[in-house]
Amino acid sequence: MSAPCPSSAGAVAPPISQAHLSLAEVLRAGLPAYQKSRSLLPPQWKVLRAILACRTPALGAHCYRCDDCGREHVQLHSCRNRHCPRCQGSLAAAWLDKQEGALLPVPYFHLVFTLPHGLHPLIRQNRAALYKLLFDAAAQTLLEFGRRRLGGQVGVTAVLHTWGQTLTDHYHVHCLVTGGAWAEQGWRSASPHYLFPVRALSKMFRGKFCSALEQLLAAGTLEFHGELKPLSEPAGRRQLLRRAVATKWVVYAKRPFAGPRQVLKYLSLYTHRVAISERRLLGLDRTEASVRFSYKDYADGAQRKVMTLALDEFVRRFLLHLLPERFVKIRHYGILGNHQRHQRIEHIRTLLAPPQPPAQSRSAHSCAAGARAVLITILAKAAAESGPIRCPFCGSARMKLVRVLHPVRPAAKLDSS
Repeated sequence: MSAPCPSSAGAVAPPISQAHLSLAEVLRAGLPAYQKSRSLLPPQWKVLRAILACRTPALGAHCYRCDDCGREHVQLHSCRNRHCPRCQGSLAAAWLDKQEGALLPVPYFHLVFTLPHGLHPLIRQNRAALYKLLFDAAAQTLLEFGRRRLGGQVGVTAVLHTWGQTLTDHYHVHCLVTGGAWAEQGWRSASPHYLFPVRALSKMFRGKFCSALEQLLAAGTLEFHGELKPLSEPAGRRQLLRRAVATKWVVYAKRPFAGPRQVLKYLSLYTHRVAISERRLLGLDRTEASVRFSYKDYADGAQRKVMTLALDEFVRRFLLHLLPERFVKIRHYGILGNHQRHQRIEHIRTLLAPPQPPAQSRSAHSCAAGARAVLITILAKAAAESGPIRCPFCGSARMKLVRVLHPVRPAAKLDSS
């Protein structure tokens, strides 16, 4: 594994600092070196091709003419791949527009379930199976606590993240949990300041994950290559489970949300994140074959720092976080589960909104209007990022489509073998 590049003294050319450095540019520069020692799998190459082609003539374009100034503007097509940082704004906005109808007028709690580092090598070789197990263990833990402590079914929206700030492995799910549970007798509210004890959550989460992992190991459905070859033997699997059980597992509770408005703001930030955003890319040095990017060092008070990585190591780390094909990274459980969700939500809203005095009714209406205003702002921002809403020359909104430019096949391609 490559180490972060040291700062070079007396280099032929200084690092190039670019205000709008794109992920595609960094990947394009780093892939030749990466492919000298490793080969790309077909799913990886499929994602990389999409990111490299995004907003280039390779995907075609729409040409618009401004009715006011008469000048033409070419809008290049985007790839809409879920790993592309340039395409997440519009995708997140579309998803949020669908989710707004499932929000309840109750407090929400934010809990993060993290897997220990000792399991990382196993996860890298069995992503789909163990990502699903992470989702299931976290959701089952929360649902069981809801039944035991609130006497009903809570709602959970879980989002998978696989990265840390420096693009290393950090497998965790962010869970938004309703501050109450639905029971046959009605809605049972939790304290607005406290949901469940995190130490007890951690123990149950560890137990559920390790129990299900033991079943997967016994069934022989997991893969063990290279350094994990000893796990193909029963003794190696037992040792892995003993270490996992002996490790302290972390469940972290963040500050609760006061209502739908805050939840929408949170969702707009977290649901469609990718491993690294382009605003964190600071410079590409082709002479030194390195890239600089910013990160938060949470071990040092969340201070903002800069890391320099060799280009091939940057590519390797980025590829760690490509999701398996068709894997769903945002999932709903409990009362927010997809089966008959809309009927349940409407019923719960009815329970939570009995006839109110006019002042309270206005307050509830104001809360709903505020959440809608947040959503409209997010949608407008995404639309501004993704479409030729205004002429880039005169600012007019009177743009007319005049022709469609077909995709242009690139002259040369990187080796995809």
